[in-house]
Amino acid sequence: MTESNGPLGSPHGDASVPSAPAAPSAVSTPSAVSMPDWEKRFRAPRVGLPRWAEDAPHRSLFTSNATGTFELYAWDRTTGEHRQATDRPNGTTGGVLSPDGEWIWWFADTDGNEFGVWMRQPFHGGADEPAAPGLEPSYPDGLALGRDGTAVVGRSTDKGGSTIHVIRPGAAPVEVYRHEQSAGVGDLSRDGALIAIEHTEHGDAMHSAVRVVRIDGSVVGELDDTRGGSEELGLSVMGFAPVEGDSRLLVGHQRHGRWEPMLWDALTGEETPLAIDLPGDLDAAWFPDGSALLIDHSHHARSELWRYDLGSSELSRLDTPHGTVSGALPRPDGTVEFLWSSAAKPPVVRSTAGHVVLSPPATPHGIAQAPDSVPVEDIWVEGPGGTVHALLQKPAGEGPFPTVFDIHGGPTWHDSDAFAAGPAAWVDHGFAVIRVNYRGSTGYGRAWTDALKHRVGLIELEDIAAVRDWAVASGVSDARRLVLAGGSWGGYLTLLGLGTQPDAWALGLAAVPVADYVTAYHDEMEALKALDRTLLGGTPEEVPERFAASSPLTYVDQVRAPVYISAGVNDPRCPIRQVENYVERLAERGHPHEVYRYDAGHGSLVMEERIKQLRLEIAFAERHLGRAAARA
Repeated sequence: MTESNGPLGSPHGDASVPSAPAAPSAVSTPSAVSMPDWEKRFRAPRVGLPRWAEDAPHRSLFTSNATGTFELYAWDRTTGEHRQATDRPNGTTGGVLSPDGEWIWWFADTDGNEFGVWMRQPFHGGADEPAAPGLEPSYPDGLALGRDGTAVVGRSTDKGGSTIHVIRPGAAPVEVYRHEQSAGVGDLSRDGALIAIEHTEHGDAMHSAVRVVRIDGSVVGELDDTRGGSEELGLSVMGFAPVEGDSRLLVGHQRHGRWEPMLWDALTGEETPLAIDLPGDLDAAWFPDGSALLIDHSHHARSELWRYDLGSSELSRLDTPHGTVSGALPRPDGTVEFLWSSAAKPPVVRSTAGHVVLSPPATPHGIAQAPDSVPVEDIWVEGPGGTVHALLQKPAGEGPFPTVFDIHGGPTWHDSDAFAAGPAAWVDHGFAVIRVNYRGSTGYGRAWTDALKHRVGLIELEDIAAVRDWAVASGVSDARRLVLAGGSWGGYLTLLGLGTQPDAWALGLAAVPVADYVTAYHDEMEALKALDRTLLGGTPEEVPERFAASSPLTYVDQVRAPVYISAGVNDPRCPIRQVENYVERLAERGHPHEVYRYDAGHGSLVMEERIKQLRLEIAFAERHLGRAAARA
């Protein structure tokens, strides 16, 4: 239902490698002349932010949908050559360049189930080969590559918990870490001597601690903000210093009620706070010479870039347009390349030097770029837990409009002023679209995100209801034609909302949802079980009343609106069995519903599949609500 910068998300966050369904059967597509704008936005060529090899910055790796499926491409900046490196029916996005730029590592799963192995191929082409021989298939939990050929591989399985292995050239993998709780590789120091690990050994899957170990697994130091305080705070690894002999680690922390960076040297124990006076959340990365940090500042659903000089503590804003920066990397020459878009303007890779960095490869449809959409309006509504921020897009004409409440996944994610083909398609069909950053969303401070506990699902729906009431009272939305929709956690909230707020919604569209929370818990990935235990305070056996109160299946008999569900049969995040349980209950009641099952996992990297699913959703809405006036 929703298109985002990453996969649809899960009810428990995003994995490092998104899943995708198998390619649909061959279909004929209209020419660019006759193709509607909403389809052009999906089929238009796009590129991701190119990531360059640390010691060979002229070699880069990026993703593109030029073939109709997102795949990895190698880019030699010296010659200008683009080479498609992967070609799989499900698509491929999980790729990393070795520091010397000689090898492309990419993750190979099966049918979108996110369970697989790392492969590699030479940068200029050649046969793929197992990159980590000796390791069995698993879910990926981070990867770091060293200059001497060493690889540090994080992995997890449903039976073995989380493990980290060190692989040296010509040697068998050596396990240096194991725990039943979730953990992953954060980074490898420049000299290859230290490994940074994010872990949740304390049992709170929403707030990680950071440990630095030597390459043999012996512990050097630990940062754990979950201990000793009245509130548990999270930490994140942002990367070791990129300079020889510098053992400092850039760490994200929440000690002041938001995400912000600091420096920590595990060898000495020294912590260096950074006084960066900007509202909102701050992400950070090193400039290649280690003299400064690139600050990604996210505030009120938009972002901008700043440079922070470590010597002088000077903060200077970089020139980026109004909208959202979805990723940024500093270059050795001091410039910064970044992927930018807004709700109205499609994404483009820019440089602070003032030029477009990378143009997409040609597509067979003759589409040069995606058509523009309409800008978003900021909506602020008082809700039961504080002020709720929402983003509104409207078609031409006067309201009230039929309205899609397009609910984001995650739940630890947030909608932003960024280009999204899905919402733009609904606007083209005459619908207003409202996206709500409910409690549990990121980007509005730690307290807003951490409010999502114990009354899971019900809290978010209170915020959505407050925005819905505003939309109707303001004359934006037609109270008789309100659609609740979303993917993953947004799909979960859709089904839960249809049952707990049955008079509020005329229609529900749920993609890859949690539908039966108890069955979902027992069938999902082990890492997601840990997060569910954090959110709900225990297992279904320990807190059955909380799982029941938060499960859409509990309220299925109260649903009045027609329901459309799409689900991947290989989905490891929102498994198919629990969806079928919900569908069976709808069928037993004779309730109007449709289900689209596809041979895939948790989302799609195939453009024709995305178009097909959205076309089915739009048709379902028009059958039950009538056609809205299309935008001219």
